[in-house]
Amino acid sequence: MRILPDTSVIIDGRFRRFLLENEVKTILINEAVIAEIEHQAAIGKTTGESGLEELKKLRKFCDEKDICIEFVGDRPPIAKLKDVDEIIRASAYDNNAILITGDIIQKTIAVIKGIPVRYISSQKDMKMSIEDFFDEKTMSVHLKDGVEIIAKKGTPKNVFFEKKERILNEDELNEISIDIIERAERERDCFIELDEPGAVIVQLREYRIAITKPPFSDRIEITAVRPVRKVSLEEYTISDKLKKRLEDAEGILVAGSPGAGKSTFVQALAEHYKDQEKIIKTMEKPRDLQVSPEITQYTSLSGSMEKTADVLLLVRPDFTIFDEMRKTSDFLIFVDMRLAGVGMVGVVHASKTIDAIQRFIGRIELGIIPQIMDTIIYIDKGDIGQVFSLNYTVKVPHGMTEADLTRPVIEVRDFEKNSLEYEIYSYGEQVVVMPARKRKINPPRNISRELKKIARGNFDVEMISERKALVHADPGDIPKIIGRKGRNIDMLEKKLGISIEIREKETENIPVRVKMTKNYYTLETPLKEEMLDFYSGSSCFITAYVNKKGRVKIKKHSELGKILKKALDSEISIYALPSQENSR
Repeated sequence: MRILPDTSVIIDGRFRRFLLENEVKTILINEAVIAEIEHQAAIGKTTGESGLEELKKLRKFCDEKDICIEFVGDRPPIAKLKDVDEIIRASAYDNNAILITGDIIQKTIAVIKGIPVRYISSQKDMKMSIEDFFDEKTMSVHLKDGVEIIAKKGTPKNVFFEKKERILNEDELNEISIDIIERAERERDCFIELDEPGAVIVQLREYRIAITKPPFSDRIEITAVRPVRKVSLEEYTISDKLKKRLEDAEGILVAGSPGAGKSTFVQALAEHYKDQEKIIKTMEKPRDLQVSPEITQYTSLSGSMEKTADVLLLVRPDFTIFDEMRKTSDFLIFVDMRLAGVGMVGVVHASKTIDAIQRFIGRIELGIIPQIMDTIIYIDKGDIGQVFSLNYTVKVPHGMTEADLTRPVIEVRDFEKNSLEYEIYSYGEQVVVMPARKRKINPPRNISRELKKIARGNFDVEMISERKALVHADPGDIPKIIGRKGRNIDMLEKKLGISIEIREKETENIPVRVKMTKNYYTLETPLKEEMLDFYSGSSCFITAYVNKKGRVKIKKHSELGKILKKALDSEISIYALPSQENSR
């Protein structure tokens, strides 16, 4: 039997396995096969290196088994290599040989043209050598020529390293890398994401593998990473408030340092949305998220994520998970899809929560940022560390005092506490990201002294800056502080040398419980030994000192008792406020 293999069965080792199971006397190898493998190896393609290694093994095997190898045909120029399949088919026909292929299209065309062909399907359940270095606790393994094997184990919350005494050499690592490439070529859910001179990225089911060689790296190295376990959203420290936000949010950023657990979290989030009967897609390069089959995973189309985005805009999913956004083009794609109405979850590397937002600054207009993202979730050691929300408003930024400095400001707030953490705004040609934590400035003592000469004294003074004070006063005191035509406030500002802003003081009502006995009403408050003003609705009916038990007694048949009875009968609320007598 004369047979002629094509490139597909040589590169992944299928042809050599075919020879073990079949009696063959003569093997014909077309020069186009040699040229294609040589060209791929010359430009650093791992498939070319794998092919050369297989040709060496094939020659040795044939010498041992006394099988004749003949090289036929002319060597085609590089420009003609795109027609290599047609050249190989013609060679099989001209030499009256059976074409051996692992390419279903090659097989189909050969059948159509009447060329004898044998199709070798991919081998299933081949154990991958790299798996031997993993156990149930291993997150990643790091194999390098001449270096001890290193395994990273545990979980993102508890990571530890384990070294093995075994040291692999270059030949052993080449064997492992060829095995990886062969499996990626033939097995389902396995694919080569990147194949450049000196670097290959392979996704083998749950394993993401990076193979680097000189000249890109100093020595051959294989790094394999896999998720330790799959978690659900309920396993995270997540409040009911944040759960509700995730239902409504449409622009989410998930940030964190490398290895913090970002991908694990977005996998859980994707499954959560899927369980709510939403259509979920992913954009990944490489495709390494471990998600349900219902969630379709897209990579770059013809090397372009912009083309992938064009497809997704036609598909219109409810949510798209954009994993590992790094380049400016990635951020612009995220913006374009959000503005088109697609719910987006973006994953970025960041050492702090605010850094995730800063990745967009300078790449897009500042005013668009709150429209494209509303929630930033920072993942730290495998759990939710901090959550920010964004709000767009027009105000005087913190630390500025003049009203003419009012401008659009992006407020970055702690989502759980609703406390203002940062302000982002334009100042001249610069974009400022300013922490909003207030520096406490003690007011000069003479401010309170001068105010007490005018008002009853129930006020609070807050220094906004070194030259501006904010006075919170009771409504009845505000006209006295301002004075006729603003004379009092003008005199104060000139005397103290600062600007003063007056605002109405916000006070919380003190709850009052009313108890009745035969002859008395007893007013009970949580405060003790203080002077309080007691109100019936909006009217103060008594100012009294509460005793050590927080009580005040009023005779039922007194005038105050009659007022209180009327209020109780009418179900008017009774409450108290700190008395202005306290400040005298």
